[in-house]
Amino acid sequence: MDLILDTSIFVAKCSYYILESLAYKIIPKRKKNVAGEVVLITGAGSGLGQLMAIKFAILGATVVLWDINEEGNMKTCRLAKEKGGEKVFAYKCDCSNREEVYRVANQVKEEVGDVTILINNAGIVTRKLFLNTPDDMIERSFRVNVLSHFWTCKAFLPAMIKANHGHLVCMSSVAGLIGTNVLSDYSASKFAALGLAESLLFELKLVQKTNIKTTIVCPYFIKTGMFDGATSKFPLLLPLLEQEYVARKIVNAILEEQIYLIMPKFMYFGMIIKQVIPSKMIIALLEYLGIATCMNSFREQAQVHTETEKQHQS
Repeated sequence: MDLILDTSIFVAKCSYYILESLAYKIIPKRKKNVAGEVVLITGAGSGLGQLMAIKFAILGATVVLWDINEEGNMKTCRLAKEKGGEKVFAYKCDCSNREEVYRVANQVKEEVGDVTILINNAGIVTRKLFLNTPDDMIERSFRVNVLSHFWTCKAFLPAMIKANHGHLVCMSSVAGLIGTNVLSDYSASKFAALGLAESLLFELKLVQKTNIKTTIVCPYFIKTGMFDGATSKFPLLLPLLEQEYVARKIVNAILEEQIYLIMPKFMYFGMIIKQVIPSKMIIALLEYLGIATCMNSFREQAQVHTETEKQHQS
């Protein structure tokens, strides 16, 4: 009888969620109000982090900026205030350093309050063939791109659980869904970040029974210094994404409490066919789409940008 009852409940839930999903396609989902929320963004000194900070400041949120690049972080703080942000706080923090994350997190709690929306955005990329990637760069990629997520979540999640209110945002990548050549350390770290975010999603819902939301973002290559030189063979299917567009989509996904945001939409189809076609067909498809060669000129520029990114984008 338990099996019949459990199956009936499962089918009923699935039917309801399908209808709910279809309804949201017709009737726009109500966006949550973030005025008064404390939004912490890592890697806020430039690029996406800066754009998201400005957008949340305009929406009336209290915005906390973390970046190792103090100059860039102060610029973001100034721009956010110029756009109407009344409460914007900038902190220098090396997200790859666990002790520093915990120290600055305690400072934020004392000076600003409990963080309610945590956006793990900081990231670096090495851009070298696997055997040409120095060990210290591999370790740094993991410290910035995924281990920092462990430390920030450990620092701010307890207060969210206590209040039964919060939102965790993980910046992964399409390279965290499909292994990408010349990006072995980056791709592996983004897979790990996605795995952590999904594990926390299920743990919080199934074990803690909380109302804490999760959004996992997986964009294709974005037009930032991190991916200078990357190309697209079919820009209509796989466009190199504009920073403003990506920032707007991420903020909207957070407001609508979307769990997954993959850009462009073609990648949703790509993830489905990856699971059902033979591996040799996957390789042929990657070659056809130009993903196998999109890094050619990108690879040539690797030496130029790596050190700058290590200093300014974590």
